[in-house]
This record gives sequence, C-alpha cells and structure tokens, in this order.
Amino acid sequence: MRRGEILALRWSDLDSELTTAHVRRTLEVAGRRLVFEEPKTRRSRRAVALPAFLRPYLERQREAQRVRRESCPSWTELDLVIDSGDGSPVNPGTFSSGWFRFCKRAGLPHVRFHDLRHAHATLMLLQGVHPKVVSERLGHASVGITLDTYSHVLPTMQTEAVRAFDELFPAAAAV
Repeated sequence: MRRGEILALRWSDLDSELTTAHVRRTLEVAGRRLVFEEPKTRRSRRAVALPAFLRPYLERQREAQRVRRESCPSWTELDLVIDSGDGSPVNPGTFSSGWFRFCKRAGLPHVRFHDLRHAHATLMLLQGVHPKVVSERLGHASVGITLDTYSHVLPTMQTEAVRAFDELFPAAAAV
C-alpha cells in the first residue's frame, strides 16, 4: 500500500479476521492541512489480502489504542489504524521521518518507505506471482504500468520460464 493509503486506513476497512484491508481513501497534505481524499485511480480502491504475520501487530495496535483512548480526554475518534497518539491522523512527512529514524536505530540502510512497496512487488514477481495479481495488489491503473515499472525483474523470470519449459520436454533437450 502507498503511505497515504496506510495512514488513511480505518479499523472498519479491515475484515474481522484482519486478513483483508479495503483501500477506500488516502491521507494527503493540502497546504498546511491533512485531508482524506479518494485514491489515485479507480483501481487504487481495492481489497488487499494481508499476510498472517501481520495479525498480532494489528491486534497489539488496536489494544494500545483502546488504552490510549480511555486515558485521553481529547481523543479524536476517526477509527484510524495508525494515529498520532490521540486518534488524529499522522502527518505523512512525520511518518516518513519516523521511518528514517527507525532504520537508523535498527542499523538498516537508508531506504525510503515507498521503496518497501517496490521491494514487495519485486519479491512477488520473483516468487512467480502473476503480474496481474501484483498489479491489483499495488492498485496500478493497468498491468502495463506494473510490467513497465518492474521490467528489471523480467530477465530473471525469462530464465525461469525457459527452465520450466525444459523440464516439460527433457527428451527434446537431449536430441
């Protein structure tokens, strides 16, 4: 998901099992204000299947928010999954700064948060996930955008395709 999509995600956008997130809005900076907007394209409004390892983190986040809500008289009830501590939205720039601090403290290389989205797409393609599925997960307007953006992965996929074909016809390779 894009940074703004994550920051606009509400608990009501998640299914009860925390296995699917429905992208319905994005958080953007407009001048000096934060505003919720429609996603970039029609295909940006999508359902994204969530990996099972994410569920405990989401459960802890929901519980931490419940505790904060009870002790914060000025809680802003927006139902956000990620909030600034009082229920209000997190500024995307603040979120990115926090990401950089996290990477530095963890001894990780300097990587933009958006690069995680690229890494996710690249890893899915390398694992043989169909480009159409990758495109749908990313919310691209078309699979062509995905293929153009991640064409650097395709040479590896070409090699794998040839290897798979050779496995289908092993006797033909011996001729």
